[in-house]
Amino acid sequence: MNYIGEHLLPGQIGHFFAVLSLMASLVATIAYFRASRVQTVSDKQSWIRLARIAFLLETISVITLFATLYYIISHHQFEYKYAYTHSDKSLQVEYLFACFWEGQEGSFMLWSFWHCVLGWILIWRSKEWEAGVMMVMSFAQFCLATMLIGIYFFGTKVGSSPFSLLRNEMEAPIFSRPEYLSFVKDGTGLNTLLQNYWMVIHPPVLFLGFASTIVPFAYAIAGLMSKKHEWIKPALPWASFSAAVLGTGVMMGAAWAYESLSFGGYWAWDPVENASLVPWLTLVAGLHTNLIYRNSGYSLRPTYFFYIITFSLILYSTFLTRSGILGDTSVHAFTDLGMNVQLLLFLLVFFVPALFLYFKNYKNIPSIVKEENTYSREFWMFIGSLVLFLAGIVIIAKTSTPVINKLFGTKIAPPEDEEFAYNQIQVFVAVVIGLLTAITQYLKYKDTPKAFFGKKIWIPTLLAVIISLCISLFGHVSYDKKGPGFLFAIHLAIFAAVYAVVANTSYIWLGMKGKIKAAGASVAHIGFGLVLVGILISSSKKTVLSWNTTGVTPLRADPKAKRDAVGDPAENITLFKAIPTDMGRYMVTFIGDTLNTRDRKRYFEISFKAKNGSEEFKLYPDVIKQNKGGEGPSANPAAKHYWYKDIFVYITSFQENNHEDTVSFKNREVKAGDTLFYGNGLMVLNKVSVNPKELKAKYADDETALFLDMTVISKDGRRYPVKPGIALKGEAFRNITDTVQSQSLVLKFNKVIDQKTGKLEIGVKESSAITDLITLKVYEFPMINILWLGVMVMVVGFVMSIVQRLKTSRRSVHLVS
Repeated sequence: MNYIGEHLLPGQIGHFFAVLSLMASLVATIAYFRASRVQTVSDKQSWIRLARIAFLLETISVITLFATLYYIISHHQFEYKYAYTHSDKSLQVEYLFACFWEGQEGSFMLWSFWHCVLGWILIWRSKEWEAGVMMVMSFAQFCLATMLIGIYFFGTKVGSSPFSLLRNEMEAPIFSRPEYLSFVKDGTGLNTLLQNYWMVIHPPVLFLGFASTIVPFAYAIAGLMSKKHEWIKPALPWASFSAAVLGTGVMMGAAWAYESLSFGGYWAWDPVENASLVPWLTLVAGLHTNLIYRNSGYSLRPTYFFYIITFSLILYSTFLTRSGILGDTSVHAFTDLGMNVQLLLFLLVFFVPALFLYFKNYKNIPSIVKEENTYSREFWMFIGSLVLFLAGIVIIAKTSTPVINKLFGTKIAPPEDEEFAYNQIQVFVAVVIGLLTAITQYLKYKDTPKAFFGKKIWIPTLLAVIISLCISLFGHVSYDKKGPGFLFAIHLAIFAAVYAVVANTSYIWLGMKGKIKAAGASVAHIGFGLVLVGILISSSKKTVLSWNTTGVTPLRADPKAKRDAVGDPAENITLFKAIPTDMGRYMVTFIGDTLNTRDRKRYFEISFKAKNGSEEFKLYPDVIKQNKGGEGPSANPAAKHYWYKDIFVYITSFQENNHEDTVSFKNREVKAGDTLFYGNGLMVLNKVSVNPKELKAKYADDETALFLDMTVISKDGRRYPVKPGIALKGEAFRNITDTVQSQSLVLKFNKVIDQKTGKLEIGVKESSAITDLITLKVYEFPMINILWLGVMVMVVGFVMSIVQRLKTSRRSVHLVS
């Protein structure tokens, strides 16, 4: 059948280059393997030339795949399943790239792209290690290429192609018609939760971090295969680079979670968050043991192990997030594409041979038998690395509960308070790491005179004690939800974190004589300490401002929704349109809402006025209609940023009343001083005013106006002034109604029944059709900017270390030559 309107050429190009990528990466792997095994220089160079040509073809293929898929998505060619599933015509241009990494195939392609970039840098820089390192890189490319070919091999589907046609992947009656595309008007779109600028920048950085972990791993494998251990030196800058980028990617994810308040903050120990954090912990552990070996000759074996386990954990996290096994425990996980066996093989094909090589060569890896001095830097650096590793093991073990249940048929239930289950352990990890980060740099390698150490360390110790005591005593850190023991641990961790900042800052002057260019490690440690300080203070002092003071809420508690942004309904305040509402330090008013046709978001205007008159500001949180089976709207918060805190406003519910009002007025007789009842309280007529000056805007100069001065009192004691009126001109008259929106109440002055007795007739209508209301949650995060400042400082420190080590390496090469 000839289908009308299909664009088959882009898909054919994509399939061709997917196969070419697979074959080129396989050729490059074999050629680099042969180059690493041959002895003669001419044969080695010959194999390397072939490998480079193959890797060039691989790079061209990946870039072409990337460009072709972008063309399909941007031109809305919905005959392709990937474009139909992940994009639509109304999607903004900035989110077209985000469509790539919403799906598994696009994210694998992104991973492969970064391998190509890193591969060419390695070809340029790795010199004698090129063959061994690029063999591992090329084999990883081959494995990633198998994820994208989407062909059947002996009845088993290998990979999932992003260039598959919709009619070949879905069953529907319309596909039996040649003009089926005329019925496919639009795609299903990008998940509304992902329509955020962080979705554009966070995944590329995170995947660069994932991809870069292969470089220290590849150096380690090359060392084990060649039985040469000089790889430690060129691998060190790569380990620093990988730690910097992966750490940045993880914290970008935290910033995204913070700005979207998906979990009510920047970290919730979500399984996918954990799966990216743990490799970073083991990588930092390996980085420190690498430094130990370079400076003292100790810890080469642990360095091998940490670099191997880091990349293996990246592959394990890939299996966790893409197999669908975390579907019930994480909102970040991909759906199952039926590639679980292939994903597991991707892990095992690297992990098992790497461990085999490691243990086979274990005895031949140089190791100093002499016991380390406890007053040496390397001893405590190793202890710190071990603590990071054990912390990672604890986290990944808890995260792997669904895997354990599936493998062994167990029914291990998650803890009732999942966050606290992690925090009660990791707070003590923070204490130990903070203390070690503070003191270790004051120790020398191999041995440190006790008098020297004491002379250098006492000043920063005293300063840290004073600063941390001030924070504890005057900073109102009083998180008591988990008892006094946990609160004490928080204060202890605050001291350790402050100690890390102060001690490393002091070391730049006390230990390095102010040589800031060589202080990359200290700067990174300062940043890490600031991160700990920011986490501890902002988390323990996070405050809900939106406690419900009205007694009105459309929300219901959902005990199953542990990470629901709504949470406890009592933490959500309901605002009626144009009615100022008391919210602690602020009077808050819902002004109105508007629909932005470009991004399809409804923005709500919320006015905040401090009761003490110190400030006034407006915030504009928004909601967007969910797609892809989501229930209700997806909300995005708005924030007011200060240097010392952030205030977040998050819409948890809203009610529009644009339906027809069918409720009629009920006429009631009343005179001054009388009380009338309505459904939610009572109303009192205070007096009748003729042409009141304060209401002049409601009647004309040639009209005579009568207004009823009334007070509506609700059941919860709230009072609302209301003034319905009537304007007379000759024999004509008109009603001037007044409303109490929060009470769904409309009042109308009908007529004067008897002037002598003062008896009047009013119309009363109770109708929900007049009430626009929203419910929102408001958080205050004190000192949160310390966390983000710490991340930036830590990355700067890593970059400084990389630059310093590259300069040192060049000097060494120059001296040798």
